[in-house]
Amino acid sequence: MDLFGPSRTMSLGGNLYALVIVDDFSRYTWTLFLAAKNDTFHAFKRLAKMLENEKSSKIMSIRSEHGGEFQNERFEHFCEKHGIKPNFFAPRTPQQNGVVERKTMSLEELTRTMLNENSLPKYFWTDVVNIACYVLNRVLIRPILRKTSYELFKGRRHVLSHLKVFGCKCFILNNGKESLGKIDAKADECVFLGYAIQSHAYRVYNKRLMTVEESVHVLFDETNPKLQEHVPKITDEEDAMQKKQSAVELKSAARNQSTKKVTDNNLPKEWIEPKVLSKDNIIGDIE
Repeated sequence: MDLFGPSRTMSLGGNLYALVIVDDFSRYTWTLFLAAKNDTFHAFKRLAKMLENEKSSKIMSIRSEHGGEFQNERFEHFCEKHGIKPNFFAPRTPQQNGVVERKTMSLEELTRTMLNENSLPKYFWTDVVNIACYVLNRVLIRPILRKTSYELFKGRRHVLSHLKVFGCKCFILNNGKESLGKIDAKADECVFLGYAIQSHAYRVYNKRLMTVEESVHVLFDETNPKLQEHVPKITDEEDAMQKKQSAVELKSAARNQSTKKVTDNNLPKEWIEPKVLSKDNIIGDIE
């Protein structure tokens, strides 16, 4: 596991740090967001208890750096109580913990790219890290085992039909949130941020209310407006020229076909009609 931060921009939830935990076998990844380094132990304790209940097994070992957030009295007491072997890599040698270091770097690069590509505020960085981790768990395949991290950890196939383009325009239905008038809009324009952690729903940012909401009543517009700007637009004059050219080509084709018929009519009759064949040259009964 690894901790990166502090971020220069505080998230909407007041977090500045992100704790990245990777399962050594399946490479399944969890991301936990913290307001301070001191919250690292409590976040790890909650996740360890949840994993023990879910998998009916105990954690054997944890590998981390010599940082004060990992090497302290509370962690040592917790490891002794639950029989967990702490494993630290040498100082200033991150290559000894390459699995989580590479995963952390991938999440940071994806976060930077997705935020700048969609021109979103930086305080959405926790949502971007969440959706990046969510997708990586379902698309990256272990080379030897030939299965994704989700399949190895959960033991079942995953469904990808619900995945949407991050940052795309979407519309959330106002299903009873507010009292609507006869001619009021039934939906609000939103920005897609990701997937809910504790429920089967989408996370969106409502532009009108300026809040983050979770709902399944969402319609998505996944077209990229930046790509549409580079598509050349056909003007009325160009359209008329194309129609005129098509009409000329059709007339030319019809003229060629009529010329061919006239040429066939000028040929001698014996060239056009087939010669009379003798019945002696025909094999089989024709009567």
